[in-house]
Amino acid sequence: MLKKKIIKILIGTNNKGKLKEIRDLLPKTIKTYSTADFKLKSPAENGKSFKANSLLKSKYFSKKTSLICISDDSGLEIDCLDKKPGIFSARWGGPKGDFNKAIKKVFRELYKKDKNWKKKKIRARFVCTLSICYLDKIIACVTGKIEGIISNFPKGRNGFGYDPIFIPKQRKKTFGEMKPSSKYKIDHRSIAFRKIKKFL
Repeated sequence: MLKKKIIKILIGTNNKGKLKEIRDLLPKTIKTYSTADFKLKSPAENGKSFKANSLLKSKYFSKKTSLICISDDSGLEIDCLDKKPGIFSARWGGPKGDFNKAIKKVFRELYKKDKNWKKKKIRARFVCTLSICYLDKIIACVTGKIEGIISNFPKGRNGFGYDPIFIPKQRKKTFGEMKPSSKYKIDHRSIAFRKIKKFL
């Protein structure tokens, strides 16, 4: 843990949806910077886990800017698809990260697995690993998860990524249908943030 409170931090992502959520969840007393402020491209995410990719990004961006960096690696795990897309969640959207395309791929893969999948509860979870690094030093690394099921079709226009097809446990709405303030109370990223708060 750092001896001094963090007063400025780089949010290590080029995903606009993640950037907004992380910025919203960070204490307002911390000045935030984005990778766009430094015209930085993301490194190749060749880790084999959410943790490995999160650390890879936070160390990379910190070294590039000499700022403390917070990065997240997150994704959707679907049990009957052997936890895919998992760490490849963004890549299922192709080179441009088109999540409409990614969602269609999820539905195709589920149909291949079971033509009657829409009549069943398809168990899934969102996973988020958040890390804070300064150069090569790991300040914190935590993981948040939320269980749920896959919706039969996309619902709602809020959030980003796979939010329109994920219904969290004990809820009837998808993340895509929820107001951001409601989603932030329960989602995987906010769970990870609650764990990392003491380091900020």
